[in-house]
Amino acid sequence: MPKMKTHRGAAKRFSKTGTGKIKRNQAYKRHILTSKSPKQKRQLRGSEIMAKGDAKRIEQLITYVK
Repeated sequence: MPKMKTHRGAAKRFSKTGTGKIKRNQAYKRHILTSKSPKQKRQLRGSEIMAKGDAKRIEQLITYVK
């Protein structure tokens, strides 16, 4: 069987940590920011570790990403 191809869309959105967990960016920070409180916008900064159930799916898409 041939090698799997990396899903390029997923590779741009997700990355792996040193321990192999999947890291993702926060949603709800693109537009209509005037209606969101400064606290909410501050907490949406940075990235998060993906939930275990979702990470399993993404793992297959970004097989070769380090």
